[in-house]
Amino acid sequence: MSRSVTSRDGTRIAFDRVGSGPAVILVAGAFQFRAFDEPTVELAALLAEQGFTVVNYDRRGRGESGPTGPGSLDREIEDVAALVEEVGGAAALYGSSSGAAIALWAATRDIGVTALALWEPPLALEEEGGAFADELQRLIDAGRHERAVEYFMKDMPPEWLEGSKAGPAWPVMVDIAPSLAGDAVALARSQGGGESWEKRWASVTVPTLVLTGAETLPIFPAAAEALVQALPDARWETISAGGHGWEPPVMAAALTSFLRAARRR
Repeated sequence: MSRSVTSRDGTRIAFDRVGSGPAVILVAGAFQFRAFDEPTVELAALLAEQGFTVVNYDRRGRGESGPTGPGSLDREIEDVAALVEEVGGAAALYGSSSGAAIALWAATRDIGVTALALWEPPLALEEEGGAFADELQRLIDAGRHERAVEYFMKDMPPEWLEGSKAGPAWPVMVDIAPSLAGDAVALARSQGGGESWEKRWASVTVPTLVLTGAETLPIFPAAAEALVQALPDARWETISAGGHGWEPPVMAAALTSFLRAARRR
């Protein structure tokens, strides 16, 4: 049965909680939420079998959670903080794709993050301003949700967008377009600001694992390498995966090994 917490601004954040043991919260990337993301639901069950309390939640503006406003990264972090408090004040975070950027920023706050696992953060190495996030928000505010999704996916392989538009998932993706503002802001703040990654992430001292697939796009290994160099306590691991996706048993094994090792330290 779905549960919920109330975030700092009053927004209802819906989640499932399975298992018992050390807590790990799954921070979704673009387009992911519980009813639309079976692999992550399966991942949560597999991690619970390995002795973890696992929280899989719908980010604001998706699924059963409350609506989102203009894309504020601070609100996304407050949602994570409310979930950490719900599980006792301490939790590891697993961030998927753009959710990895949200998880990274959450770890810069004093909210009880104990470890980070980041799946293929889509971070460009060159400095980028907020133009992308600003244009996405403009399209959302204008009610042009289909165009907003197209714009969000413009730098992805063309076949990803073509396949999405041709499949049954497209109406759902368009419906949750306003929630993409949170992803865009998290990525923009990660790639701009005129400071080095070492300075930006200096306060993220928890054990961190950056994961990439064996068959993947060049942006992901490049970002992984840069993050491992910048973060005080991080390593990079390649797993059997491709196309920016993974099989739940493979991801569960990698996360279980990392999270157990992080707790022993």
